[in-house]
Amino acid sequence: MPTEERILTLHPEGKAGKNILRYKYEITRECLMGIFAEFPEISHKDLTRLSKDRLSGKLEGNAGWYMETVLLDLIARGVIRKIEGKPVKLQFDNGFRG
Repeated sequence: MPTEERILTLHPEGKAGKNILRYKYEITRECLMGIFAEFPEISHKDLTRLSKDRLSGKLEGNAGWYMETVLLDLIARGVIRKIEGKPVKLQFDNGFRG
């Protein structure tokens, strides 16, 4: 049975983070980092589609919500960079030292 330990996520705009189960955070983070290993720069739409596919059956709850919550946390921590434009692109920050 997964641990009930929780993590408070960060938000890049300083808004209140979400208090989620750590194991769900870790599963989602691992999924996202795997996608960024394959696609160092990816559109938000493609990231959402791929993460929902890969998280299917691994998380109880809304995979899209977890993806967005963890993505915002990774952006706030400087792991992922948001590139404004049409479409919005996301990029793994190779200079991240955390």
